[in-house]
Amino acid sequence: MKKDFEKKIDFTIMNGGEFVADTSTENVTGETSVCVNFKKKELAILGTQYAGEMKKGVFSIMHYYMPQQGALSMHASANEGKKGDTTLLFGLSGTGKTTLSADPHRSLIGDDEHVWTDRGIFNIEGGCYAKAINLSREKEPEIFDAVKFGSVVENVKYHPDTRTINYDDVSITENTRICYPLEYIPGSKLPAIGGHPKNIIFLTCDANGVLPPVAQLTRE
Repeated sequence: MKKDFEKKIDFTIMNGGEFVADTSTENVTGETSVCVNFKKKELAILGTQYAGEMKKGVFSIMHYYMPQQGALSMHASANEGKKGDTTLLFGLSGTGKTTLSADPHRSLIGDDEHVWTDRGIFNIEGGCYAKAINLSREKEPEIFDAVKFGSVVENVKYHPDTRTINYDDVSITENTRICYPLEYIPGSKLPAIGGHPKNIIFLTCDANGVLPPVAQLTRE
């Protein structure tokens, strides 16, 4: 029985985030260490308590495996229109991928990590890891309502009198987060797959002002 279970394990994640890494170990240069062993298929996390380290660790693993299979792993959100048209939104963290992909008029495929194959795209995570800073129902109703039983709230405090979440409190960090499954977003597409993208959008958030927030680029 044990052998059958072990065969089904693709990768083992060992999260010891409360414990710092030993800097006397070869190639370990700091107390925070995220290491991958592809031979043993193990991911070890030390010295950082962000749940996002597990999420991005698996994403790094996919960056290694997917190109070997002729597929492209992408840091992008994706959704689908009523006619089956898939849209990809590329952008760094904080540029709006999660907010824009949770469009009430389109079906959410995923908010951050996808793979593009010769048959179309698919979501890696099965859930979302959204920024929680200043979250409100007025600004982002789909994401706000996704915070319910089964969701995980990270680095966020609550109002002591009402015991409701205080999304404006950034005393721990401004990088507050909420994690929830895709099905918590109304109209999300399950299974989380889509056809070849019809639209590809780059969210630049360019601090230098060279490009507008959304730009339609020519070949030149």
